[in-house]
Amino acid sequence: MLQQLVVKTFQSQVVNWQKTHGRHQLPWQQASNPYRVLVSELMLQQTQVSTVIPYFNRWMLSFPTVEALASASNDQVMAHWQGLGYYARARNLHKAAVYINELGEFPATLAELLLVPGVGRYTAGAIMSFAYDAYGPIVDGNVRRLYARYFAISGVTSSSAVDKQLWTLSEQLTPSENCKSFAQGLLDLGATICKPRQPLCEQCPLALTCQALLQNRVDELPTPKPKKTVPVKDGHFLWLQQDGQVLLQKRPAPGIWASLWSLPQVAADDVLLKQAKKHGEFVHQFTHYKLNATVWQLDHSHLAKVLQVQDSAQEQQPSSWYHKKQLAEVGLPAPIRSFIEQQPEFLNVSNSPIPKPDIG
Repeated sequence: MLQQLVVKTFQSQVVNWQKTHGRHQLPWQQASNPYRVLVSELMLQQTQVSTVIPYFNRWMLSFPTVEALASASNDQVMAHWQGLGYYARARNLHKAAVYINELGEFPATLAELLLVPGVGRYTAGAIMSFAYDAYGPIVDGNVRRLYARYFAISGVTSSSAVDKQLWTLSEQLTPSENCKSFAQGLLDLGATICKPRQPLCEQCPLALTCQALLQNRVDELPTPKPKKTVPVKDGHFLWLQQDGQVLLQKRPAPGIWASLWSLPQVAADDVLLKQAKKHGEFVHQFTHYKLNATVWQLDHSHLAKVLQVQDSAQEQQPSSWYHKKQLAEVGLPAPIRSFIEQQPEFLNVSNSPIPKPDIG
């Protein structure tokens, strides 16, 4: 248990620094409410602030309220999220909106927030702090680094033992007043001062009592994760084009790129590839593996086979022809969109659904 003097000093230093030097002009800080905080926090998971800002602004124009998001279609949600990656966040945000809308009011306690789909301890704490200015412990990447250095905590911060230690510290250090300024101060210090590389220790309000700095261990903390060999996987996609349009197929859920539209994908041993010719390649780095993709071109005589259910246990996914200028209407994985946009310009033809083929 931390001494009260340590806790009070830490709190006041963070709050005072944030009020003078912290960030105050982020779009989700303006007219802050729990819905805006929820949207921003899910977008900010594993994504930099500078990248999130334009997406957040566009999102709020289209879905300004929980009710607006709850009533949106999956395709509308995915189309607004495309390019941010980690699409499970978008699905969780949509599910959360539906849940809250059916609930009739936005949850206002930590316990209630943790019942919302896609909301974990950090997001619940962030909503409590930023939307309600109430007690809400937070631990994200920035806070992990800050606490690991300040308290000279060794060990990978995502390990269960260190994670538990960090959350215990957060629960003790989080105040019951000035909660918004304290939480924002932690995030701002981690993002702008206590950076992963070349931290600005001389500008840090916590420098005089930072154990890593006193022990000359700033560069070694937090303990880095052991490097793992990233596996490489091959992927095979099909390119069919007619009348200036390209064939897209909605991917199943769950799975990689779940519920997004993509070029149809087939197995490496699919008989269709024997009649196809190589059309192009692309490479995409996922978090846990690298995808080496080959795109194969087929003529229209193979359309029925492309649409045929490969696995009798799998429901056939909807398919449609799309013109290049219509791609903004659907959620596409970034590498698929990039590949399509590098192809010759398509004619301006409307898309039309493809009926299930008679393959009997």
